[in-house]
Amino acid sequence: MILRWTGQGKAFKGVYGPGPEMTMDGSGETGPSPMDSLLLGLMGCMGIDLLFVLNKSRVDVGSLEIHAFAERNHEPPQYFKRVHLTFVLGGVGSEARPKVDRALQLSRDKYCSVFHSLRQDLDFETVVEGL
Repeated sequence: MILRWTGQGKAFKGVYGPGPEMTMDGSGETGPSPMDSLLLGLMGCMGIDLLFVLNKSRVDVGSLEIHAFAERNHEPPQYFKRVHLTFVLGGVGSEARPKVDRALQLSRDKYCSVFHSLRQDLDFETVVEGL
């Protein structure tokens, strides 16, 4: 993994092995900031877990959208104090609600490495819509 300053402002370009290049920008002009990237990583990690567990549980998902609200500490270090994720599922019937809840619990408690890399005092909440 390599991260290089672009020579402009707070923008960096990173690449992992032969993978695609990603821009990260502390000013948020040319890409997400490092903290926004962390939040996107959490959303992606839990979204992947959710789809994986639901697929194993034979629940077909037509669409998935994840919305985030996050509150950061006002003083440095400005870590995340609170994160609220809303998972909007499409094409999933209400009868699958227990499986969806279980999949999110497994993501939070066992599988999501990004979540487990955050502070233990994080106020974290998930909500599911669309069922």
